Amino acid sequence: MNSLPSKVFETAVNELAKLPGIGRKTALRMALHLLKSRREDAESFGMAIIRMHNEIRYCLDCGNISDNELCSICGNPKRDKSIVCVVEDIRDVIAIENTGQYAGVYHVLGGIISPMEGIGPDELNISGLVGKVESGGIAEIILALPTTIEGDTTNFYIYKRLGSATIHVTAIARGISVGDELEHTDEVTLGRSIVNRTLYEKTIQKKNQ
Repeated sequence: MNSLPSKVFETAVNELAKLPGIGRKTALRMALHLLKSRREDAESFGMAIIRMHNEIRYCLDCGNISDNELCSICGNPKRDKSIVCVVEDIRDVIAIENTGQYAGVYHVLGGIISPMEGIGPDELNISGLVGKVESGGIAEIILALPTTIEGDTTNFYIYKRLGSATIHVTAIARGISVGDELEHTDEVTLGRSIVNRTLYEKTIQKKNQ
C-alpha cells in the first residue's frame, strides 16, 4: 500500500495494523471510521485504552484481570473455592464463564509449555498452583488446556507435580477437537466438556492402550 497523504493518519493506521488479526486494509478502514467519528467518541475510545493499561490489575489469587486485588470470580462467596480450573490465559476464563456451566474458580497459567518458543515450566504460574494445593482446601483440579501437544505436555507436567496430593485431577472431556483452543469452541460443546470431565489418569491410560 502506498504512503498516505497524512503522516498523522498513517501513524494511526500503522498502530491499528499491529492488532492481532488486523491487516493493513482493515486498519485503514478502522482509522477512517475513527476519523469520521465525533471527537467525543474518538476521545472516549482512546481513554478506554489508556484506562485499561493504567487501572486493570491481575487477581492476586487466580491471575485473572480485575479492577481490584481479587477478581469478581474469586471474590464471589457463591463460587466453589474447592474446585480450581487451570487455564492457559484470560481468554479461556471468559470462554468457560460464557457457558454458564462452571461454578468453581480458576488458575491462569499465563501460557503453556512450549520448548520451540522457549517457554518452560518456570515461565508459567505452576508453582502458584502447587502452593494452592499444598495450602489445603482444594478437592479438585480441572485441567482445561488446549488439546495440542503443548497443552498435553503441560497437563502431564502439572499432573506429575501434583502426584503426591490427595485430590482429584480431572481433564475436560474430549468433545473438543484435537488442536482446538477453548476460545474457538462453541459454548455448548465447551460446557459439556466441563460437565463431563473425567479423571486425568484415565486419559493417560487411554493414550497408552
